Amino acid sequence: MRQYQTWVEYSPVAEKLSLEDLMKAGVVLKYRHTNGNLCIKETDDLVCLVYRTGQAQDVKKIEKFHTQPVRLMVAKESRNVTMETD
Repeated sequence: MRQYQTWVEYSPVAEKLSLEDLMKAGVVLKYRHTNGNLCIKETDDLVCLVYRTGQAQDVKKIEKFHTQPVRLMVAKESRNVTMETD
């Protein structure tokens, strides 16, 4: 498990991991209210990347980052369904 201290270090590595195979990559978001920490963990069953933050500004970055692979998966699936029906 690789832990990153800054968003700048974590985001390019996690993006590369998720784009290699969108269907294998998994993302878990965990928020702990007691200490105000948000943890994002991304894995493909071989590599596990973790980033923890207590900064409110990082939440927007994580939200934007998290929606990008979902959009790509939906776009690929909709293209595949269209190709199958043609």
